[in-house]
Amino acid sequence: MERKTVISFVYGRVVLMDSISYLTPEEAGTCVVSGSHGGLSSARYALTITLAGVVFNDAGIGKDNAGIAGLYLLDTVQIPAIAVAHTSARIGDAADTWEHGIVSAINQAAAASGVRIGMSVQDAVMHLLRPPVW
Repeated sequence: MERKTVISFVYGRVVLMDSISYLTPEEAGTCVVSGSHGGLSSARYALTITLAGVVFNDAGIGKDNAGIAGLYLLDTVQIPAIAVAHTSARIGDAADTWEHGIVSAINQAAAASGVRIGMSVQDAVMHLLRPPVW
């Protein structure tokens, strides 16, 4: 059963989903916090919709950075992407990621929004939702 939780903020919505495969066009423009790993297969789901940002689990990073390789793919279309440490949040559990996730990897688009490694997911997502300051 697909489980999604929507949290509304002044600057936008955050959608929690245990698997990025639950993504639908309804999530366009939102920041999605998923429980999925940040590999290429997960990023391909995120490429199908324009998102304000997306959060994955680093899944222990893995061989050849496979657990976060999708972050760099999403940079090609300027979608900010973040991975949380697998030691901070359960893989496959978006609510745990939202409550306890600590950023372990970011792409350039996320960095440009002010996201930094070591931030909580909630702080990082607020950076992604805020409008740019010119």
